[in-house]
Amino acid sequence: MKCTCLAKYLHTEDVTSHSKIFHFKVTVKPLSASDEGKASAFNKKKAATPARKREKGSSDSPTYSHWLMKSEPESRFQNGIDLKFGIEDLKAQPEQTACWDGVRNYQARNFMRQMKVGQRAFFYHSNCKEPGVAGLMKVRRIPTMMQPATQAAPSGVDVQYQRTTGRFLPLSELKRYHLQHRDSGGPLKNLALFTKPRLSVQPLTAEEFDFILSLEDKKPL
Repeated sequence: MKCTCLAKYLHTEDVTSHSKIFHFKVTVKPLSASDEGKASAFNKKKAATPARKREKGSSDSPTYSHWLMKSEPESRFQNGIDLKFGIEDLKAQPEQTACWDGVRNYQARNFMRQMKVGQRAFFYHSNCKEPGVAGLMKVRRIPTMMQPATQAAPSGVDVQYQRTTGRFLPLSELKRYHLQHRDSGGPLKNLALFTKPRLSVQPLTAEEFDFILSLEDKKPL
């Protein structure tokens, strides 16, 4: 993830496709009486099947209002660009606001498209000596035109610094709670930080968000 206020880098990819023509020989064979019977029975069974079973997985996706967003607080150069952007870098931006862009994973981009102005997110330091939750920010602006999910270009939202957490909440501590709650059924039992660790933008339930935020006032586990 690379945070910038302006889109400075454009990537253009020229793809040339080649078509091949295949010839198939198709033989049409009349249905026998037994085949017709099987087809008729299958169609009746299909018609009797409830639509929700035939359209498995087509239910509406859950909606979220809290997020965890990862960025790298330590310098790491890629193609001559320093990817460093920690919570103090966000705080130092004009109006303490920056465009959170550079997200290329389609699932993470789709989560960003669900975001709404005013929603809160944890600023998570990743790919560093001690990863974990460093602070809070909120979604300040959603671009009028978001890139379609089928395009490779990244999407971005404007986020604004709110504050650092009362204490840094390390990944190791969150993992201990996750393991406890996985056995006992606590709030962090399905935390995406551990069930979908590769995503740089992750959804949180209100229960997950509130529990993690409450840890800033507690002693480390």
